Amino acid sequence: MKLYRDEAVVLRTHKLGEADRIITLLTRRYGRVRAVAKGVRRTSSKFGARLEPFSLVDVQLHLGRSLDIITQVESQAAYGRSLGSDYSLYTTATVMVETAERLTEVEDEPAPQQFLLLVGALHSLATRRHPASLVLDSYLLRALAVAGWAPSFEDCAQCGTAGPHHAFHVAQGGAMCDRCRPPGSSAPAPQTLELLGALLSGDWPAAEASTQRERDEASGLVAAHLQYHLERQLRSMRHVERV
Repeated sequence: MKLYRDEAVVLRTHKLGEADRIITLLTRRYGRVRAVAKGVRRTSSKFGARLEPFSLVDVQLHLGRSLDIITQVESQAAYGRSLGSDYSLYTTATVMVETAERLTEVEDEPAPQQFLLLVGALHSLATRRHPASLVLDSYLLRALAVAGWAPSFEDCAQCGTAGPHHAFHVAQGGAMCDRCRPPGSSAPAPQTLELLGALLSGDWPAAEASTQRERDEASGLVAAHLQYHLERQLRSMRHVERV
């Protein structure tokens, strides 16, 4: 198949030569794809503006030897325009696309759930449907769960004893009972664990009823969970403005 077409989110772009760009895409059917967009840095380019980060596009590509070539692009949702005007939203979206790229490191391997999660999260951010910090933490928890790293926020992650429990340990998988609790476990507030459970399950009324203190504590646990499983901190995480 020389040509193929798919929906995609633009994750990242960088310059190639004098007029081209390499575009990193997360597609619905083919997973992460890196492709060349020829001439998009010229003012006469017909689709350069459609290939900005965070954009949802319908794209046609031609198979290449090392990198595919973008031949057509139709914009479906230009989320970058809305997110780029607000620094807090922009930095939040940057963490999302970097996470999506890290969780789909094998190119051309289908990842439809990761694609749908990212589209939904970017849409929520761009439409200001929920507080940005809650959208980010919910997305990170769900994306990690799809990748196979879903933490437990109620039952003991080791023995399965019904909770709620008062200890949490990232390396052991989440909530811990008194018998399984290892040294170094944290002791988050019960309301914080309830908030994390709501973010993972998509219970937005419960999540939005939380206090700022609970949200801050939850964000710290999510960041620790993310860093542990990705084995290093995201470069973009330090720039996020938590409001």
